[in-house]
Amino acid sequence: MRIAPQKALLPYIALVCGVLALSVSALFVRWSDVPGTIISFFRMALASIFLFPFWLRDSRRRQPLDWRWVLAAMLGGVFTAMDHGFWSTSLGMTRVANATLLNNIDPLWVALFAFTIWHEKLPPRFWLGLVLALAGATVVLGSDFLSHPQFSNGDFLALFSSVFYAGYFLIAQRCREHMSTLAYVWVATLTAAIVLLAVNLGLGYTLGEYSLPTILAFFGVALISQVVGIFSLVYALGHLPASVVSPTMIAQPVLTALIAIPLAGEPLSLAQLAGGATVLLGIYLVNRNHAETPAT
Repeated sequence: MRIAPQKALLPYIALVCGVLALSVSALFVRWSDVPGTIISFFRMALASIFLFPFWLRDSRRRQPLDWRWVLAAMLGGVFTAMDHGFWSTSLGMTRVANATLLNNIDPLWVALFAFTIWHEKLPPRFWLGLVLALAGATVVLGSDFLSHPQFSNGDFLALFSSVFYAGYFLIAQRCREHMSTLAYVWVATLTAAIVLLAVNLGLGYTLGEYSLPTILAFFGVALISQVVGIFSLVYALGHLPASVVSPTMIAQPVLTALIAIPLAGEPLSLAQLAGGATVLLGIYLVNRNHAETPAT
């Protein structure tokens, strides 16, 4: 059965929207004057509150969900809570570029899992595209890391967060075969908010008395990065495999760097421009491979 061109294009449009919306996540975290786990909690809590009436309306129009997939979506929420908790904490301990680069190594874990456990057919062109995308991102973001290869605690936390980021992609792909985009996003986001609330209370943080810029950062990261970004990403995962979506998301840290550079007053070097072009070439090869793979 041939899919209408406009419908086949929608997942890619959603993926682009997701990349753009998630590219500003690190900036919101930096603009807030709170620990990383605090802004991560408000990101999830505010997004789940905003999405609740839409989820309620959606659930009334659909058959009740199988509890096994609800539990799977909740596990996805635990994974995203761990991902955001470790990553946002790492931003206060290392450079934004380092934290964002190491967090976005997740396509490697996704591809290895999909290849070894799910037995997805990933031909040489896919692996070439993945290597090019990761290498290009390293050039754009990791010049300081490459010249001074010292692994700090913040770098370790960011790398650790990438494992949970990969788990979220894989779980979302499977859940989207049985749940709507809205149902999965709301369940996972609410679960992440509850987990992060427990983490913050356990760390002894108080949830109140924030400055106006910090409150605006809360709403920005919740509505732009979580609602728009994650909703678009999960929609794409309902139509494209995680092994394609995850490498495409490597464009996110590159865009983050491009957005941050004018704010820091630093021009792009020729090496960074070449790295950006390499990322795009790698993403093209990964997506081109999927487009030419016949459906089974």
